[in-house]
Order: sequence, then structure tokens, then C-alpha cells
Amino acid sequence: MTYQCNTYSAPAHRIAGTGFFARIKLAHAAWRQRINLSRLDDAALKDIGVTRFEAQQEISRPVWDVPSHWLR
Repeated sequence: MTYQCNTYSAPAHRIAGTGFFARIKLAHAAWRQRINLSRLDDAALKDIGVTRFEAQQEISRPVWDVPSHWLR
């Protein structure tokens, strides 16, 4: 399977902030990235060093649960 992503995801450091809209952008970025992660096959996951189990754990996180380094 060939994976192609047609959506642009801004780097987290460009959208980090403490305001309401910044939080909405972070949640949307997390949602998009988790959707894209869910579409990867096992070979693509292996290429990025992630197991299917780790991917499923990340995908199942709530949309507002973003990595702490995004909030700096």
C-alpha cells in the first residue's frame, strides 16, 4: 500500500499558544494526524518505528490530549 497525505499539517511549534483558538487548532492538528496514522499499513508503521499497538494507543487518545511539548 502506498500512503499519500494530501493535507497540510502545520508544525506544532507554529500553532502552540494558550488562547481558545490556539487550543482548537491543536486539537484539530492532533485529530488530523491521528486519522493519518490510522491509515498507515504495518510496513509504513515499521518505517517510522511504531508498532500497531502503539499506533492504536495514540489513535484512541482524546482529541484534546495533545503532547505536552505542543503547549510550549
